[in-house]
Amino acid sequence: MQKFLSLMLVAILWGCVPGHAQKETLPTFDVASVKVNPSGGGRSHIWSGASEGSFKTENVSLKGLLQFAYGLPETQVLGVNGAIADKKFDIEAKVDDAAEEEIHKLSTDEGKLRKQELVRALLAERFNLVCHMETRELPIYALVVAKGGPKLTPTKSNGLLIGGSYGKLTAEGLTVDGLARELAKTVGRVVVDKTEVKGKFDVTLQWTPDEGPARLNGVPISDPPPAIFTAIQEQLGLKLEPQKGPVQVVVVDHVEMPTEN
Repeated sequence: MQKFLSLMLVAILWGCVPGHAQKETLPTFDVASVKVNPSGGGRSHIWSGASEGSFKTENVSLKGLLQFAYGLPETQVLGVNGAIADKKFDIEAKVDDAAEEEIHKLSTDEGKLRKQELVRALLAERFNLVCHMETRELPIYALVVAKGGPKLTPTKSNGLLIGGSYGKLTAEGLTVDGLARELAKTVGRVVVDKTEVKGKFDVTLQWTPDEGPARLNGVPISDPPPAIFTAIQEQLGLKLEPQKGPVQVVVVDHVEMPTEN
């Protein structure tokens, strides 16, 4: 028990502990409600503006919360096992007025980092989360330029907009590194940008998922797009090559069902 309490203290003060961590005192939400979502299915949502001190989720898994808290895709979150892995959570949390005012003064990137810190502290307090960060040699995909060169449209947007649906990704103002992160969500591995292509682009990518083509009124659409690997090459002039490489991962050492209120 003493060892576990010591680990808990480390988790609260440091978040997940990397190999060469810098000590941090994590800010905390003033009030937070955490409940298990009773539906057991459906879509997941996270509401979290970078300039706001509130955080809300609906039907989000622990792995999804860890993805948000550490800014890593699902493939880099390990050790979420047991009954809690199948649960989804509804969370409503906010900071006090003073902290809210401070967040308003932060840049977008700073505000995003602050929100991640708040969620990490929430996970440590309510889920008794203890985790660490490490680098592992894992299968990855390298995103490289295909024969014939990239087929990317330079953006006219001043911001970043990413959307998607079944078998479709659309984006404005997306870097190729950002595209690699989006592709990782679909292909199930870390994707590393090795194209050396600079700039920001508008992207439309359509593919047929493993589950089959999209349906219209219950009937599969005619002439569906190709599988993801072929679509990337044909539509974007890029391709994915299987490799192995060092990957930073979050590893959960201990977690419990959260205390609800």
